Amino acid sequence: MTFPRSVGQLPAYYNRKPTAKRGYLFTNKEPLFAFGYGLSYTTFDYSNVKVSPAQIRLQDQTKVSVTVSNTGKRAGDEIVQLYIRDVVSSVTRPVMELKDFKRISLAPGERKVVEFTITPDKLSFLNLAMEAVVEPGWFDVMVGTSSLKYQTAKLEVVAK
Repeated sequence: MTFPRSVGQLPAYYNRKPTAKRGYLFTNKEPLFAFGYGLSYTTFDYSNVKVSPAQIRLQDQTKVSVTVSNTGKRAGDEIVQLYIRDVVSSVTRPVMELKDFKRISLAPGERKVVEFTITPDKLSFLNLAMEAVVEPGWFDVMVGTSSLKYQTAKLEVVAK
């Protein structure tokens, strides 16, 4: 759920055109609490976001990995979130879509490598003929703690 900063930000959603979100003069366009925001008694750090292989065919799958570290002094749980954005497509696509998430528990100082699998169904969308398709092109793969705090890697889908 996303909590807007003011009524001028309503409606608050991510299924919009990339250029559609404009704010008033000198206003903050970021929500008060973004989707995925949560409080914890510890802190986490994300590093080494990798897509392997970084180029796949339309019917292939790939792995995304990220290292998550507990940098605080207490044990805690973290929800690692995977978002995908189709950079250029035949129809307008959302600026980001939550495609997967995993909950992990980490002791103080502990780190874990979290892996996600990106399959064709996570890259597909309905085209103008209402058919589920995967189009070749570039995708932004975003892994992080919320819809505002993430790291990005690139994925290329080729038609060959």
